[in-house]
Amino acid sequence: MWKSIPDGGPERLTALADGVFAIAITLLVLDLSVPRGLESAQFHEELLDLLPDLGAYALSVAVLGGYWRDHRKIFSTVRQVDGQVVLLALIGLGVAALVPFPTRLISDYGGEPVSVAVYAGAVASLGAAHLALVVVLRRRPWLRDDNESEAGSVLYALDHAVTVAVFVLTVPLAAVLGPAAMWWWLVLVPAKYAIGRRAARAPRPPDVTPRRPR
Repeated sequence: MWKSIPDGGPERLTALADGVFAIAITLLVLDLSVPRGLESAQFHEELLDLLPDLGAYALSVAVLGGYWRDHRKIFSTVRQVDGQVVLLALIGLGVAALVPFPTRLISDYGGEPVSVAVYAGAVASLGAAHLALVVVLRRRPWLRDDNESEAGSVLYALDHAVTVAVFVLTVPLAAVLGPAAMWWWLVLVPAKYAIGRRAARAPRPPDVTPRRPR
């Protein structure tokens, strides 16, 4: 498990990831409902009460959709996987499958700092698993078939690291600011935009043959 011994292609792992992310996103919808047989006033009241659920749903769809896209990008140039890559991927998928639970917490108990901290911790853990995958695969070119520049690879890892840092910092901020700590997540918008601009300008090196493991 801990030695980098190639163990087949990534096809089944990426297929598993597609299924896990699809199921996790589907589970987010199951709690969205309005009771039947309501009077007009009660119906409108139920719709208003559903707004926090819809907000939490939209947030988690964005989170899971973004990490699903990143997962596919990470494995788009991987030719083979080894034990550590499989383990890190499974850890990330396990956290992704857990996201509906903290989503339910912030929709039902969004005023509780613990709910915000639990949600932030889950997203930070998911990001940390992806960041670990990026680092491990970068250090094992014999598993990959790409020619991404060193600068581009560093910037991509930095993008994940910034996301992890922002959500990790949310945990202590939630204890001080309560639910208002979620506004801190908006800092990701300019940060990711700036990193994306730099990554787009990063030069690509010529094609090289990956080194084989010794």
